[in-house]
Amino acid sequence: MSEEAAPKRFIFPRWANYALPVLAVMIVGGALYVPVAVGLGFSPKTLAVGYAPVQPVPYSHAMHAGQLGLDCRYCHSTVEKTAFAAIPPAQVCVNCHRQGNKDTGDPGGIRADSRRLAPIHDSWRSGKPVNWIKIHDLPDYVFFNHSAHVNHGVGCVSCHGRIDQMDVVQQVAPLSMGWCLDCHRAPENNLRPKDQVTNLGWKPTEHPLAKDKNITDVAEAQKLVGEALKKEYGIRDQQYMTSCFTCHR
Repeated sequence: MSEEAAPKRFIFPRWANYALPVLAVMIVGGALYVPVAVGLGFSPKTLAVGYAPVQPVPYSHAMHAGQLGLDCRYCHSTVEKTAFAAIPPAQVCVNCHRQGNKDTGDPGGIRADSRRLAPIHDSWRSGKPVNWIKIHDLPDYVFFNHSAHVNHGVGCVSCHGRIDQMDVVQQVAPLSMGWCLDCHRAPENNLRPKDQVTNLGWKPTEHPLAKDKNITDVAEAQKLVGEALKKEYGIRDQQYMTSCFTCHR
């Protein structure tokens, strides 16, 4: 066969020499990236945090608890006595937002004719509850008692965040097992005076112990105050606090 008739061979360009190592890096990197991305993506820290469903009534905690200073216990009246923090019935809302009566000359309550309050008035008349959507929802196998926490100095803000600044309530903490255990191992990090449990803006630097020692650093003040309150409130030891039975009964 003559030299002219010989088939031409394809010659790869020089940059092709780097293709194999690049491909190897992509395979190894992908093998690491995929499980990490899936693990973080399906973690309780990313699944639940930020959950803010649209409620049947656009109730603003920023308005009621923040601007008006309404105490959490006015609506969630059972939080100090039972495991469940009660969802207020329509009657509680109607105390301020009752509809007027033209026949009797009753002007009604605050913004009584607002369309946004229609579900409240319908509930009050029918006796059927408003279908509020639960946001902070723990699994059924978890035993959580609100009264056990608030009566031992754990503030609402520790789990629910600055509710008094939210027009639309959202979940700010993962409420995962690891997150709960972090607090159970070191409860002093979240303890405050019992009369400040519903004061979402309270700071440990305001406590007399911190003031007496001129402590202005929040973390340092919390450690000092928390340790003192831990002893005063008789918080159980870490073995009990982290026992499976404590939360899974």
